[in-house]
Amino acid sequence: MPELPEVETIRQQLAQKIVGKKLNGKKIKAVRRRAKVLMIDFKDGSSLVFHLKMTGQLIFNGQPLKYTRKIFKFADGSKLLFNDARKFGWWKIVKDTKNIEKGLGPEALEVDFKTFKDNLKKHPNNKIKPLLMDQKFIAGIGNIYSDEILFNAKVHPLRQVKTLKDKEIKQVHQSIKKILQKAIQYRGTTEQYYRDACGREGNYYNYLKVYQREGEKCPRCKAIIKRMKIGGRSAHFCPACQKLC
Repeated sequence: MPELPEVETIRQQLAQKIVGKKLNGKKIKAVRRRAKVLMIDFKDGSSLVFHLKMTGQLIFNGQPLKYTRKIFKFADGSKLLFNDARKFGWWKIVKDTKNIEKGLGPEALEVDFKTFKDNLKKHPNNKIKPLLMDQKFIAGIGNIYSDEILFNAKVHPLRQVKTLKDKEIKQVHQSIKKILQKAIQYRGTTEQYYRDACGREGNYYNYLKVYQREGEKCPRCKAIIKRMKIGGRSAHFCPACQKLC
């Protein structure tokens, strides 16, 4: 599923291409992102909202494919394609986005250390990886980047929040910013379906340290990277660098 870096990449690209254009007679004012949701705002206050889910794509001026679900045509003749092979994604036009944004936690790239730490302390018995993926706790992080963030911070994905020292909490917070910003720099991660708004694969897959690297050597200590299930989701980690106790 596209996470914050992928959706932010698309947002930045579309903002350059479609702001000021007209769609169905309405002028586009801005392109925003909240968590993993993309919002195209019109001057009349309404918004066209997308969630890409597992396989959604938003391609500007692309060619229709067999799994193109919708073509949005702008007044100047350009177009935006919504592709979705597995049909889990959605779009809708809303009068405002309050209900869509309701209940989301602070943005992962914006939350300050004190807020992050205080919010963590409210969940002492939670395991750190599932908590980082909880959009009500912090918005935008999913399976890929929770693995990479925890590896960078040297924190085991099964660690309970109450066992984390202040130094480790700070390392996790710093790693969130570092990993997500670098992933945006390389236009996100493509495993299979993700494409940016220009139809290109993201380049960050080449920089992943542990995600989908089971059986390979840890780039930091050369131990073998392991994979385990946590709450039905895969977690990749180095058992030597990221100790449980």
